[in-house]
Amino acid sequence: METATPRAQIQPQVNDRLLGDVLVQQNCISQEQLQQTLKRQKQTGQKLEKLLVEADLITDDVLASIMARKLHVPFINLTDFPFRDDLVQLLPETAAQNLLALVLDDKDNTLLVVMHNPLDLLAINELSRLLGRPITIAEAPKDQLRLALEQAYEITEYVISDHMEQTRALEIDLGSEVAASDIRVDTHLAGAPVARLLLSLFEQAIGIGASDIHLEPQKNNLQVRVRVDGMLQAQLVVNVSSGAALGRRVKLLAGLDITETRIPQDGSFSVEVFGKVIDVRVSTLPSIFGESVVMRLLSQDMSIRRLDDLGMPDLIVKRFREVLQSRSGLVLVTGPTGSGKTTTLSAALLELNTEVLKVISVEDPVEYRLPGITQIQVNEEIDLSFSKILRSIVRQDPDVLLVGEIRDIDTAEICLRSAMTGHMVLSTLHTSNAMTAPFRLIDMKVQPFMLTSALQAIIAQRLVRLNCVKCSKPYTPSALEQSWLDNILELGESVSSMRGLGCSACNGTGYAGRRGVYEWLEMDPDLINATLRSDPITFMQLARERISGQSMAHHALELVRQGLTSLAEAQRINFSSDDES
Repeated sequence: METATPRAQIQPQVNDRLLGDVLVQQNCISQEQLQQTLKRQKQTGQKLEKLLVEADLITDDVLASIMARKLHVPFINLTDFPFRDDLVQLLPETAAQNLLALVLDDKDNTLLVVMHNPLDLLAINELSRLLGRPITIAEAPKDQLRLALEQAYEITEYVISDHMEQTRALEIDLGSEVAASDIRVDTHLAGAPVARLLLSLFEQAIGIGASDIHLEPQKNNLQVRVRVDGMLQAQLVVNVSSGAALGRRVKLLAGLDITETRIPQDGSFSVEVFGKVIDVRVSTLPSIFGESVVMRLLSQDMSIRRLDDLGMPDLIVKRFREVLQSRSGLVLVTGPTGSGKTTTLSAALLELNTEVLKVISVEDPVEYRLPGITQIQVNEEIDLSFSKILRSIVRQDPDVLLVGEIRDIDTAEICLRSAMTGHMVLSTLHTSNAMTAPFRLIDMKVQPFMLTSALQAIIAQRLVRLNCVKCSKPYTPSALEQSWLDNILELGESVSSMRGLGCSACNGTGYAGRRGVYEWLEMDPDLINATLRSDPITFMQLARERISGQSMAHHALELVRQGLTSLAEAQRINFSSDDES
């Protein structure tokens, strides 16, 4: 006689009823709130319970308690629960993470398994199959369950690949304050737990001044790279099993759904490294070999620089301050992602942040914490967008508004109307230079009359890497560099150039640190008339005349003259022919 496959000893009375219907029946949410959330679910593809919790319609603890009561299953508080290793190991760690389940007890040959969703009969059947014994189900809050899984499974079997074994220890020179040997973490020890590996990645990244850590799944391994001074550097390669565990660990810390690997997710957490608290912004993205994870590192004690400390040309600082003192109008800072726009805007806010002015910022994410300023974090998942926040901000009686980015027509029009009604508005736009910014807004369907009534000035900027002071030497430009130089120099003018050769201080790159290069365009009657006529050709010609000799390219060339950066770096930041006038 064949032995029947053990089945779960649970028959939920509402296993055919949607979670939302249960919550409505229990008076936890209204039918209208359920319908709104279901509509949101169709747009985002996220789980209903996640959307309900994020919208503060219900807490995770209350959700779990109500479901347990309705399903007549035990509700278990996992805080400080005494796990039994022999029972935990009955369920493979990968399955436990994927199913969000944990074996807690064994009575009368029946295993007690705690889950987050006892309505998931497919998961229950899979648990029965994996465990090979009868099971009963208990309910626990998702956050508690995630932490319990992390504590219960000691990840000790993952080993970094042989390639990493051969990678030389990273040497970090922090000057006289801290020796490299004091902070270097040996990450190639066989059998290093994933938690220790992740901490070592943070320590190495912070030690060399990285802004981002990239975990990139490949066919046979996980590649780890860090971004330093705007450029990616390979750090190490991790084997497939360790890579999957590393990504899962990051998602757990960021409060993301580790069972969801089909859609992008965003989250955050904090970690203390070398006595500094670092905010880590996490973004995941599905790829053909697994989830790509990027961690943005933001120090909570990151100092805010003033306008005089940014390296702007004196003329731009002077005109910028004069425009800010007008206390109305729109000022745009343009440039690609990672060009220092937020740093410039934060420096401008320091100029405006006085006792007599109400200053509000709307950012995504909030990178600098500015005392005395009301800062608001955009959250698209709960429909807290730039435009929605801005509609409410006007009722907060602000004098100065900082809008992290103008992304759409709604945000653009609210910014312009605010600037036209006596507010100083600062924002950013993604354009290659200053002269293309007005027509980028017109492309968004902004009316020219609104633009010319509000827009005062535009700053365009890039960040160039600085030569390493310890290994910088004179060098002869390549033919391509010389050609670029000839196009920008005055007839008969010459420039001597320096370049870092690479050393332990700069991790072999030849560069250490970055500085901004800028150009300034201020609206005047001729530029306003060309904008009103929607005449981009005339506008560009006039703008070139205003910027002539003071473009970003010329500013970069001045840094080359001073030996602060190389010709290769000045050319790399990809100035267009419009910039080289």
